[in-house]
Amino acid sequence: MEDNTKKHLSNWRNHAFSANPLTVLDRNSSLARLRSFLCKTPEQLKDEQTVLILPFLHSKPLVLSPSSPPSPPTWRLAWQSLYKCVQLVDHNLLSNMVYLGHRGDTMHWALDFPTEKAAEFVSSTQKTIFVDVRRLMIGTDPSHEVGMADLSIAGQAKALLEWHDQVQFCCKCGTKALFKEDGRKKQCGNNMCKRNLFPRIDAVVIMLVIDKVNNRALLARQSQFLSHMWSCLAGFIEPGESLEEAMKREIWEEVGIEINEAVYHSSQPWPVGPVSMPCQLMVGFFAFAKSFEILVDQIELEDAQWFSREEVKKMLDYSRYKKDQKKTAFRINQLCAGAEMGKGSLPDIKRNIKGSRELTSMFVPGPYAIAHHLISSWAYCNQNSLLSKL
Repeated sequence: MEDNTKKHLSNWRNHAFSANPLTVLDRNSSLARLRSFLCKTPEQLKDEQTVLILPFLHSKPLVLSPSSPPSPPTWRLAWQSLYKCVQLVDHNLLSNMVYLGHRGDTMHWALDFPTEKAAEFVSSTQKTIFVDVRRLMIGTDPSHEVGMADLSIAGQAKALLEWHDQVQFCCKCGTKALFKEDGRKKQCGNNMCKRNLFPRIDAVVIMLVIDKVNNRALLARQSQFLSHMWSCLAGFIEPGESLEEAMKREIWEEVGIEINEAVYHSSQPWPVGPVSMPCQLMVGFFAFAKSFEILVDQIELEDAQWFSREEVKKMLDYSRYKKDQKKTAFRINQLCAGAEMGKGSLPDIKRNIKGSRELTSMFVPGPYAIAHHLISSWAYCNQNSLLSKL
């Protein structure tokens, strides 16, 4: 493997949204400690630094640009003091905060603020603004440990807050559901019901289908993909299915191929999927084909093709990933400094264009996606590693 490629792969070996640096301690004691702070007056909280709150606005965390101008461009979560938050909202809203964990002696919480109150946190002087988590994901350098840690915290907070926003009422009796414990649970407000409600994970299998005989892998396109982007097959697990059964069904339904074996690769939290599914877990596998004729389900996919290992290597466009990451990070910095939100916010996107077979223009998802790690692991598998079987 080329030295330059080795460097890229080593930098991008960790999944986005994983390895959260916050430690979840005893939740009841953390909640009791928070309540003791909320009993104090704002003046008594003025110097309190052991409680930090991450403000959200419509699922977007508050971030800041840490330097002027940052080089290379980067961003950080803009934690706020309990003192400032107490001045903006009453204690009833603060009781809806979600506990994220501890770092040392400091408790970290998240709260989705009303629009008029959230505006108080946006400042071109302080270089703070609310930014979509998907944009933060694209704009994070995978080799930047601090940035990746902040991204994992933002992803977890987003998933929990979106779950609370969706679960407003008891699914059994329809009574309003109340925050309980540390925001990791809700309970029906009807004393005759008191049903406990917990966040549920939507599991998704994602598979790189491999033809070991001909040393090639199957990649597919959906109509909503970026122009010329190809990726792995994926699908939700249905009730009563095992992971293996879900893989076999999805592969057969989407491309008409049978598999006879699968190898687990890794998993990734994915809080940037559909709004209706805020807590997803992507479970990645290599799946080995025993039939090879592709029959594309035109409803699910636009196209699917076999690609040789050398062709796939050409589709791993590291310079493109780095360019998009820097461009997006720079735009986040501009937004923090007060640039108009609606212009030039992301790399140029052209959708709904059928992917051609011109390998110089084709690419696979960037290093923030588990699909990238599945594909690059197979393309550059070490002969002395477990992946030598691939």
